[in-house]
Amino acid sequence: MNERLHVHSAECRYSCDLYRGERPFSCEVCSKAFTHKGSLVRHQHIHSGERPYTCGVCNNTFNDKSCLTRHERIHRGERPYVCEVCNKAFIHQSSMKIHERMHIGDRPYVCDVCNKAFIQKSSLIKHTRIHTGECPYVCEVCNKAFRYQVSLRTHQRMHTGDRPYVCDVCNKALSDKNTLKIHLRVHSGERPYTCDVCNKTFSVRCTLIKHQRIHTGERPFRCDVCNKAFSQQNTLITHKRVHSGGRTFTCDMCNKAFNHQSNLIEHKRIHSGYTCDVCKKAFSVKRLLIIHQRIHTGERPFSCDVCNKAFSQQITLIKHKRIHNDGHNFTCDKCNKAFIHQSNLIEHQRIHSDECPYVCEVCNKAYSDKSTLIKHERMHSCERP
Repeated sequence: MNERLHVHSAECRYSCDLYRGERPFSCEVCSKAFTHKGSLVRHQHIHSGERPYTCGVCNNTFNDKSCLTRHERIHRGERPYVCEVCNKAFIHQSSMKIHERMHIGDRPYVCDVCNKAFIQKSSLIKHTRIHTGECPYVCEVCNKAFRYQVSLRTHQRMHTGDRPYVCDVCNKALSDKNTLKIHLRVHSGERPYTCDVCNKTFSVRCTLIKHQRIHTGERPFRCDVCNKAFSQQNTLITHKRVHSGGRTFTCDMCNKAFNHQSNLIEHKRIHSGYTCDVCKKAFSVKRLLIIHQRIHTGERPFSCDVCNKAFSQQITLIKHKRIHNDGHNFTCDKCNKAFIHQSNLIEHQRIHSDECPYVCEVCNKAYSDKSTLIKHERMHSCERP
């Protein structure tokens, strides 16, 4: 009996500590406590920066052996955890458990400000930044701050010129996956967002939201100097330059000034970008230079398989092919005039409806198409095209 008690007291004391809630092992750096000594050792790797476990395939290092084990499944293609509802497979058990909440509707993480609920704790943390205004991710080039790390990574591609997402229809390169998804709607004609007032359709949700303000009269963006209100934030930013004196962003290489920081960033690429050796025109992206050089070389690598007509750009060939397949697929139901592009039909129909959805925020003059509004707005901003 005494021997059994001795065994219990000696070998199982850590288990007993666990049941009693005791954490006898504390980190000397941050005072975090653990029930097991091994957990403390693994935790201390965070402070020391030690990553003793190395992947034999890609040499990526980890501070915990279990992290290495999970990582190695990526190389083996192993997904051992399968959802019983939809059979979706996962590398990590934790990922599967989070996924299963979608099926049962479990949202255990609730915002204490607006009561919005989330499946993952990380989603709640990101959401709370909307209320706190916290933007912890800062660009090292221009000091612009972001709420989310993915937004910073996308932004940094403006400085590097990196455009890893390429359209398989027209070869246009884009900086982020979501922009590519939206761009593909140009080719498919998909406009999934519909105004419930005038039935006008949009390819992007944010454009629908801006459009709906025409009907509601909402102007949520207000100038803190003169109290004038605007329906779009970028219009307010442009307006504020009336008070501040105009062009505030100047190139430190050629002293050219711009109203918008984005225009300055784009312009600076000319100094470090790609220049045509024939006419010295500069481009920020090598792909645009290659397309431009075809003007000088006369190269037309994209040929129509029906009439053999050749084009310098693939997108021009795609538009041309609609001629052969009776491409005027979009017909006005008022006058039967047909158009190749749906956007042209929508713009044409405003002749019959007298709709002028594009309104100048400065003088309230309205236009039927966006390009005319942009030209008009340059009068107010003194911006040269």
